[in-house]
Amino acid sequence: NLRRVRFLDLTAMAEQQQFYILLGNLMSPDNDIRKQSEEAYDTIPGQTKITFLLQAIRDAACVEEVKTMAAVLLRRLLSSSFEEIYPGLTVDMQTAIKTELVTSIQTEASPNIRKKVADIAAELCRNLLDDDGNNQWPELLKFLFDSVNSDNVGLREAALHIFWNFPGIFGNQQQHYMEVIKRMLVQCMQDQENPQIRTLAARAAASFVLSNEGNTALLKHFSDLLPGIFQITNRYDSVLKSLVEIADTAPKYLRPNLEATLQLSLKLCADTTLTNMQRQLALEVIVTLSETAAAMLRKHTAIVASIPQMLAMMVDLEEDEEWSMADELEDDDFDSNAVAGESALDRMACGLGGKMVLPMIKQHIMTMLQNPDWKYRHAGLMALSAIGEGCHQQMEAILNEIVSFLLLFCQDPHPRVRYAACNAIGQMATDFAPTFQKKFHDKVISALLQTMEDQTNPRVQAHAAALIQKGTKLVLEQVVTSIASVADTAEEKFVPYYDLFMPSLKHIVENAVQKELRLLRGKTIECISLIGLAVGKDKFMPDASAVMQLLLKTQTDFNDLEDDDPQISYMISAWARMCKILGKEFQQYLPVVMGPLMKTASIKPEVALLDTQDMENMSEDDGWEFVNLGDQQSFGIKTAGLEEKATACQMLVCYAKELKEGFVEYTEQVVKLMVPLLKFYFHDDILLMGAPESMPLLLECARVRGPDYLTQMWHFMCDALIKAIGTEPDSDVLSEIMHSFAKCIELMGEGCLNSEHFEELGGILKGKLEEHFKNQELRQAKRQDEDYDEGMEETLQDEDENDVYILTKVSDILHSVFSSYKEQVLPWFEQLLQLIVQLVCPSRPWADRQWGLCIFDDVVEHCSPSSFKYAELFLRAMALSLCDTSPEVRQAAAYGVGVMAQYGGENYRPFCTEALPTLLGVIHSPDAKVKENVNATENCISAVGKVMRFRPECANVNEILPHWLSWLPLNEDKEEAVHTFDFLCDLIESNNPIVLGPDNANLPKIFQIIAEGVANESVKSEDACSKRLANVIRQVQGSGGLWTQCVAMLNETQQKAIQDLLNTA
Repeated sequence: NLRRVRFLDLTAMAEQQQFYILLGNLMSPDNDIRKQSEEAYDTIPGQTKITFLLQAIRDAACVEEVKTMAAVLLRRLLSSSFEEIYPGLTVDMQTAIKTELVTSIQTEASPNIRKKVADIAAELCRNLLDDDGNNQWPELLKFLFDSVNSDNVGLREAALHIFWNFPGIFGNQQQHYMEVIKRMLVQCMQDQENPQIRTLAARAAASFVLSNEGNTALLKHFSDLLPGIFQITNRYDSVLKSLVEIADTAPKYLRPNLEATLQLSLKLCADTTLTNMQRQLALEVIVTLSETAAAMLRKHTAIVASIPQMLAMMVDLEEDEEWSMADELEDDDFDSNAVAGESALDRMACGLGGKMVLPMIKQHIMTMLQNPDWKYRHAGLMALSAIGEGCHQQMEAILNEIVSFLLLFCQDPHPRVRYAACNAIGQMATDFAPTFQKKFHDKVISALLQTMEDQTNPRVQAHAAALIQKGTKLVLEQVVTSIASVADTAEEKFVPYYDLFMPSLKHIVENAVQKELRLLRGKTIECISLIGLAVGKDKFMPDASAVMQLLLKTQTDFNDLEDDDPQISYMISAWARMCKILGKEFQQYLPVVMGPLMKTASIKPEVALLDTQDMENMSEDDGWEFVNLGDQQSFGIKTAGLEEKATACQMLVCYAKELKEGFVEYTEQVVKLMVPLLKFYFHDDILLMGAPESMPLLLECARVRGPDYLTQMWHFMCDALIKAIGTEPDSDVLSEIMHSFAKCIELMGEGCLNSEHFEELGGILKGKLEEHFKNQELRQAKRQDEDYDEGMEETLQDEDENDVYILTKVSDILHSVFSSYKEQVLPWFEQLLQLIVQLVCPSRPWADRQWGLCIFDDVVEHCSPSSFKYAELFLRAMALSLCDTSPEVRQAAAYGVGVMAQYGGENYRPFCTEALPTLLGVIHSPDAKVKENVNATENCISAVGKVMRFRPECANVNEILPHWLSWLPLNEDKEEAVHTFDFLCDLIESNNPIVLGPDNANLPKIFQIIAEGVANESVKSEDACSKRLANVIRQVQGSGGLWTQCVAMLNETQQKAIQDLLNTA
């Protein structure tokens, strides 16, 4: 028997040796070996893994790298597969693991491994805290207390590390141990002999505060730890990072020591002996606070000092001989102080608002722009571009002086200053569109032209060498970008400049073929296509085919382009603009274009699920972006290629929109690409514009293939859309998805949703409405906050607008459901009924009442006569709302009266009779036609028309008609205008004596109404009433004198409108 035991030991040892080799191979630089080892590791059962990994960690003979690897793998195993493995172990095995970990921490000599084992212990403990907050590993708590008070520095460090990693370790005992925790942290933060203990204690304190961010009493109780944290912050990045996290998540914790927080951050930021990283982290504390606690910060004068600090960082530029040869700004520029300062300024202006920031910064920038050192002028111009978004309102008032001053720098002797000036123009053209283009296009375009001529004159200089010698390639790239930006928003105003620019731009595309000019060429291609779109088809057409040939040539060389060639993304966008310009004629190019486009749109980004420990080793500099999923878990994604993917998805949307059935060949592959993107949590643009927007467009393209193909495609989309409405966290993206879903339902019609869909959708919409009310309550509570000020009110109003926008999308979805399913959907709707009734309560904000009424309008319009069973829930609100102070509410109520008359049926008759005098009163009120009231008034006029037309028994038609005629035409609300013209045609065709007047005396007036309607595009050639109106005119045409009399009353525009109507209808 003894021999058998020896043999088992030997087998186990042999297996353990094999396992060590496997661990070594998991770290192999050779991809194939590593991949095979990962596959082998994955096949080992969980319990065996734990045994082997613990053995490796404990084995003194094992090399440090292998032990480290084992510790990391064990922590990951507990983090990702705890539920699958641990509960299945025997109690003895569970106890052994706990004991083993504690023993390892006590005996391990290597500080690195000890820390890794402490991480495993923290991870295990996190999983052993039950739902009631009981810690199922009380021995670890005892170990924690013993270690913190131990003389052994290694043990003190391990204890703090565990607490830092899992600050919730005390579970439901936390309150009981509060003083002990505080004492422990204070004591460790004062350990002068061991800086690593002080640092860890400061980080652990921060971690504890963050995990209790909602507990106001606790934050207050722990606020006196802050001065201690500040003392330690001076030297350590990790503590600075913790401060940034507090500023982000629990800014209220800093409140009692805010002045000190600002002073410390400013001091560190100004200290040039520190690393860039440290100075930028110190700045990040202030900037983050300006975003998360703007109101609190606005009260502190010290904040003013941070502006010169950011500007000083922006001057931190190097003289760089190579600058002009760079193809684009180097990546290492992105962690430079100059870029950090610029980004901080941008965020701070948005956070604190222009009212505070512009006066603080204006003088500094003006002084910098007059400095003989180019770096100061460069920084001043970059600062001016950076604050445009945040200081929008305040800068708009003095835009004239800013622009005049700015344009002087397009001729600056230093190329990098010229570059910055062009950059600022491009940025302002975006931030202040369309005002900027309307007011300054002359000035700006001539300045850019001069800069461009100065760069490319004589023509020969377009060749690489000359361009680069003059140090102007980057300036030229920037000029081309700025021209594009101005053209994009100046539109037809750009036509006079077209012939000045186009030859030079085409010249660059033809000649800038060297590798170092790829970006210039790409940007020029973009610029040409933007100008083409701006000036329109007629002006661009003579050049269009030449440009297409240039693009096609680049496209056919596409296969030789490297994957990271900057021209690719510009090409993709240029194609889409050409499609907009050429319309259906573009279809012939699809086979050439779609290959690279689908390849780019299908880029699969690298993703990883990481815990906080792994994150320490990965940085955002390598192009990773992280989203915190809570509970020490983060989701990371490598963002390389995502910009391009986003652009490509938007271009696919553009083709579907422009080419409709011409795009049908590609609908299937595009749908398969887009639907999974609804779950894609990264990169707003992809989602915002691409995936949801494409759904209804693709259905339209697919229509030509018949109903079966269409239904199949819809089934592929439908579940994903509904799920995305339920789970999407970003409100902008969510509203886009909801809007698309509503459009799809309208397109597909009745029968497109099954009972499961309805059930899920009902639950989601109910949740959205409940959340809407809850958010409003939270905002009311914030208005009672001690830091409440007008800046905070602006933020709350923005949040409110966001919420209301989601409410409008709930209304869109209900509208599409009612219009498709009619009365049969009412039983389903009843689960939402009380919430909608709540929206129309007189005490609610006006936007709630407006959208609540709109939903009831839809119920009446599409679900009558059954809708009347809910009448007592909304009729009174509707009647009161007809003379509400808010025009939007009046409009929704007036529309409601119109649909009751037209669709509601007998039951609504008394209400129509009762509402009529109120409608007339609103129309006759003195300010009925002022800009903000006009839409509501026009809805009242249309409603009066509908009552006379569909419920004449409710009105004294003969008395009202002459007034009604005098209110026509409606100019703003095009949909209602069509209803009024339909009714007008009825009246004329039935020779109504009141409308025509004695001896047709009113006909000239009627002509005027029709002419105005056509001129304002209230009547379009596709409307049925346009034929009827044209017939009225033709009848008069045949009657000689009357015709002359009618036409004589019209001005030139009106006469042209009548002619257009006759020609098209």
